[in-house]
Amino acid sequence: MANFPQHMDHTLARRLPSKVDLPRVRYVREPVPLHFPVQAEVPEGFNHLLVRTFLFELLRFVLGDEHCVGSDQFIYWNARNPRRCLSPDVYVRFNQPQDCDIRSWKTWERGTPELAVEFISPNEDDGIEWEEKVARYHELGIQELVRFDPLEPEGKQLRVWDRVKGDLVERAIEGDTTPCAMLQLTWVVRALR
Repeated sequence: MANFPQHMDHTLARRLPSKVDLPRVRYVREPVPLHFPVQAEVPEGFNHLLVRTFLFELLRFVLGDEHCVGSDQFIYWNARNPRRCLSPDVYVRFNQPQDCDIRSWKTWERGTPELAVEFISPNEDDGIEWEEKVARYHELGIQELVRFDPLEPEGKQLRVWDRVKGDLVERAIEGDTTPCAMLQLTWVVRALR
């Protein structure tokens, strides 16, 4: 442990920047810069936009500024591979203040969101099959994954996966209603009339 001058308490020491400029350091090889994109061109249908925006705004209102709610930003969890990413329609990171300037989410900087919601839409195609998305969410470390597909028959539109004993397991759902473990609320699908 470093020895701090007696007049410097440990609280101040913890506020020192974690990155220090080392002008005399040499490296064995040149660093290879990695680019983590902040956007991609993926078409979004009007209904998809409405549902995504509604849930985002509702969760922002319910959770307030002490929890971070995001929508449609890339989430990266592998600092070596920018291709290991997802872009949930809505996600929540609890106990982290809302940041209105999120361009992309890197788990090594911000931690892992606990909840992610995906809306399936015929207009959108990000090129990732659903089974691969579930595998990526498992790798990401998500606690609860919700999938809503309005094209499925009534009673089969809602699917949910939970992290149980380290595994991401699909929940058995009767109808289109199930508890939301992360929010301590209930997911309910109802037709607009």
